Amino acid sequence: MRTSKRTQILEAATRVVEREGVKSVTFDSVAAEAGLTKGGLLYHFASRDDLVQAIHQHLADEWEAQMVAAAGKPADLATPEERLTAYSRISSQSANRAELLLMLEGSTTPGLAAPWDAVMERWAPSLTTDDVDNQVALDRFIARLAADGLWLYESLNTEPLAPELRRALAERIAGALDHEGT
Repeated sequence: MRTSKRTQILEAATRVVEREGVKSVTFDSVAAEAGLTKGGLLYHFASRDDLVQAIHQHLADEWEAQMVAAAGKPADLATPEERLTAYSRISSQSANRAELLLMLEGSTTPGLAAPWDAVMERWAPSLTTDDVDNQVALDRFIARLAADGLWLYESLNTEPLAPELRRALAERIAGALDHEGT
């Protein structure tokens, strides 16, 4: 199946972010990376802001698709443990600089955070004050923090962990979610 021009543009923009940062996303830089004209980009995105918002949504959608594949079902059909296990496993595989930079940018711009927040809410929700005495909820959140830490470690380090070590860590985090018999 051929990649759509819109997807081609978003993947090119992601490579620009990966290499040069979010501020380097311009119609000229993305057009050059995608092998298209600036007019070709303007056909799909009316402004740089529209393009950046679409990059956030595109990557959040890809991230969620990976979790659906890992869980074997969408979030609304998975148990909390299945969702967080998929989140933990995918977090250890998908670390890249572009996602980190975009998530950091999104953390200070509510409109850009929305796609990421929606995925997080479905797959690895935060704690509430009602959870303070809920050992299972606290353990789930600790597992989420560990998965987030592994993802951040992999995003920031120029020398990534060996794949077998990364897998072992992800499985250890996922294994911490098994509360059967507790």
